[in-house]
Formats: sequence, C-alpha cells, structure tokens
Amino acid sequence: MPEEKKYLNIKDWSAQDQPREKLLAHGRKSLSDAELIAILIGSGTRNESAVDLSKKILASVDNDLVKLARLEVRDLTKFNGIGNAKAIAIVAALELGRRRKGTDKNVRSKITSSNDAYLALLPKMQDLNTEEFWVLMLNRQNEIIELKQISSGGVAGTVVDPKVIFKHALQFLASGIILSHNHPSGNLKPSKADLTITQKLKSAGESLEINVLDHLIIPEQGYYSFADEGIM
Repeated sequence: MPEEKKYLNIKDWSAQDQPREKLLAHGRKSLSDAELIAILIGSGTRNESAVDLSKKILASVDNDLVKLARLEVRDLTKFNGIGNAKAIAIVAALELGRRRKGTDKNVRSKITSSNDAYLALLPKMQDLNTEEFWVLMLNRQNEIIELKQISSGGVAGTVVDPKVIFKHALQFLASGIILSHNHPSGNLKPSKADLTITQKLKSAGESLEINVLDHLIIPEQGYYSFADEGIM
C-alpha cells in the first residue's frame, strides 16, 4: 500500500514560512493574500493548513478580493474548517478595509468633477450584493455637506422616492446634489428607468432651486456619469 501522506501543520514549518513570523520578520507586504487570511482564521483543519484553506477560499472567488468582500458569513461557513467565528473575522477585516478608504485623507471634500464624486461615494457603494441609492449633498462651494443613503433594494433595482431625496436636501440646506446608485450586475450603462428618474429628479430640483448636478452609476469597476455623457 502507498504510504499515507503526512500532513504538516503550520507550526511545523520553518519560522520564515509561518505567516505570523513572516510578517514580524519581513513586514505585512511580504505576505500573500492567502497568508493574510490564514492569520485571520488562525488554524486550518486536520487535513489542510490555514494557508491551504485560505487558498481554497480565494480560489472560489477567482482570487478576487472584491468578490471575497461580497461574501457573507453564511457563504464562508460552507467551507470545512470555517465556523462562525472565523467567518466573522474575515468579514470584519474586509469591512475595516472598506471603511478605511472612506476616511482616506486623499479623498477631497470639495467636488470638482465626476471622479471626485466617485471617490467620495465608492467606500459606501462597493462590495454590495444589492442595489442601493445614495445622494451627495453639496453647499454653494460644491463641498460635501452630507452623504445619505436613500434606499436599498434587490439585485435588479431599488425604489427611489423623490420626496425623500429632497426632504434630506432641504434639511441640510443643500444647494446641489449628486445622485448615485450601484449596479451589482456590473452593467455600466443606465437603464430606461435610470434615465427617467434622473430627468424627473432634475426637474423637481429646478423648482426647489436645488441643482441636480450629476447621476453616477457605480458597478464593480469604474463608473458612468450622466453629466460627463451630456445627458443631464
């Protein structure tokens, strides 16, 4: 009979190959994505190390950290060796990374272009499995007063009530607003409904002297700006 392959625990690896020790010796940038996740989960199973288990998790999302960040606790616990505690650790770490982008000092508080608006909105609108509608409230200098979630829906859409949007805009005495919603499908182009609601909101804003400056569609990658496309 062939000799059974002996499983080698991470603790039995050389110090330079152990994720925690590797980080201490060479810094966080020296670790692979799988090694970083291995540190989060702490241990693997009887048959595979934490690193091997992490590689399996990454492989399930094509080694794409954006897709990994979209996984819920229930998705991660489907892997043998990942219980609620380990799944929560992974989800919490990725959420901290997402929030960190929202406090990045390089993101300007004054909006001078669609890209500025995109950078301000991205931390709130990336890694979402369902569609959400957000509005940037701006003062006369186009500085951000408030970023407000208006609605959250399903994969294919979300209900937008103009009364709710302008209630918040009036509450914050906004001179202008920028509309935004995500497309979980990854589709970059606006739908007929997107075009209709944009024009409806723009007209409503004119009567209230609140300028609807732009509408951004944010899929997984990049964004679509109604203003840049000349359809505002």
